[in-house]
Amino acid sequence: MHRICTICARGGSKGVKNKNIKLILGKPLIAHSILQAKASELFDVIAVSSDSREILQVAKDYGADIIVERPAELATDTSAKLPVIQHCVTEAEKVSGLVFDIMADIDATSPLRNVQDLKKSIELLEDHKHATNLITGAPSRRSPYFNLVEENSKGFVELSKKLPAAVVRRQDAPRSFDMNASIYVWKRNAFFDDVSIFTPNTILYEMPEERSIDIDSELDFEFVSFLAEKRGSLL
Repeated sequence: MHRICTICARGGSKGVKNKNIKLILGKPLIAHSILQAKASELFDVIAVSSDSREILQVAKDYGADIIVERPAELATDTSAKLPVIQHCVTEAEKVSGLVFDIMADIDATSPLRNVQDLKKSIELLEDHKHATNLITGAPSRRSPYFNLVEENSKGFVELSKKLPAAVVRRQDAPRSFDMNASIYVWKRNAFFDDVSIFTPNTILYEMPEERSIDIDSELDFEFVSFLAEKRGSLL
């Protein structure tokens, strides 16, 4: 069984300028994901995709096996995630000569995962006979059955999801999760056959809130920097 880890990092960033190479614990942000993938010893290939030569050079410096130049049409603000990963895997297979059975993508902007999260996510999917792919998430801060509301077409707000009987305590609502954009894993058949991250057989690996912050703003970056300093290492 061959496994690949992809890390897809676009050069342009509106929320945090140059966030993928901004320093945390003295290393560029993307370096932490590369080092986590290497430390796991799970992968035949670690491939980094980017439209930025600077990011690709940093990736090479920190041990990425294959660097993939992302085409412009996959590097826009509206580009979907899955086609970018599929392009990266296809290019990596051409270069390596391998056919990958398991594809894992880890997001450079969610570096608070640890190596055990990566190992357990892949183990969970590989051991599940019927699951096609896996996402990661933390218990949701707002339950769609209890205190998450949305605006309807008339401008009024209502609960996002309703049950036959009203839920008066969060603990009584079905479990729900916030996706943390940290780890995505696919078996090969689902990876190339589907156009969505979600399939009828998608499973979730639960991570704690303190390892689930995705950097999308300067405040997020400050939170992640603080927690990283507190831990002393992101492995």
